[in-house]
Amino acid sequence: MMIFLLIVGGVVALMALGYAYHVAASRRDRRRFTNTGRWIELGDRRKLFVVEKGTGSLTVLFDSGIAATHLNWRDIQQQVSQFACTLSYDRFGLGWSSASYTDRTPANIARELHEALHFANIKPPYVLVGHSFGGMVMRRFALLFPTEVIGLVLVDPMRCCEWPPINAGRQSTLNRGVRCMRYAIPAAYVGLARLAVTSALCGSGNLARRVANVSGEGGQYVLGRVTGELAKMPRAIWPVIAAHWSRPDFYKGMQSHIEAVPQTVREMCDAGPIADVPILVLTPGRSTPLDQDELNRIGPNIREVIATESAHWIHLDQPQLVVQSILEMTQRRLGI
Repeated sequence: MMIFLLIVGGVVALMALGYAYHVAASRRDRRRFTNTGRWIELGDRRKLFVVEKGTGSLTVLFDSGIAATHLNWRDIQQQVSQFACTLSYDRFGLGWSSASYTDRTPANIARELHEALHFANIKPPYVLVGHSFGGMVMRRFALLFPTEVIGLVLVDPMRCCEWPPINAGRQSTLNRGVRCMRYAIPAAYVGLARLAVTSALCGSGNLARRVANVSGEGGQYVLGRVTGELAKMPRAIWPVIAAHWSRPDFYKGMQSHIEAVPQTVREMCDAGPIADVPILVLTPGRSTPLDQDELNRIGPNIREVIATESAHWIHLDQPQLVVQSILEMTQRRLGI
């Protein structure tokens, strides 16, 4: 019995130590990494983290993929800010923003973004830029507030036909994602997620592999994402990515986003086309181009460009193509 109690006591002590490590490191992260932007309070204690750059008569708004934050747009936003006012942000539940209290559907997210713009006195007109899931958000924003939008650039936007409820075969993918987030949340509370992602992005990666193996399926999934797609981002922001992926709230937010995918698909399948707004769709060369029916469902004034050298993350594979697309959209508004 004494040995059992010692083992239990040791485990509890390690968990308490891990939690203290998580809390102290999280406070340090906020001091180190949030000076590039600010929080907009929406009046109900929710705070949306935004990064603003540039000046001009219109504002370019950026929204990221389902697991991504404002960091996805850092270099592109810097370039676009040379000719326009720009704003990128972290959706509720991700990055440095507060937890989410509504379903993570495009309509809810678009309304939250619009409310934040109102509180921050960032006035239209807007050019909307969205990648993947963020493309859905920007489409919904344009449908909800059509008089405020003068153009859209959709960077390989999420396709409804590839996800439930249309594609029932993908439900297992969503279920796996939810399970992984459930494993990752407690791992983050006791500091294991921080050890894994910090090792993967800021160290040798040996510790990350060990922690991932101990953490099971959830830890291995997180490590795969960090060392795969996210590794395309500039090394200068890898420590900030590690800070985001160390927070339990990040995994809670991710779980909410994944669980809302079927509702997102239903919502967007019922959405009408965006009228009277020019739309540019960038499609990876490795993907099948959208057919005319798919393009018409987005809007009548639409053009598709194939990013021949890109996979899904066109803004990281061919950033100049995205910058040029945004520039052309702003010039149309200015009559240049």
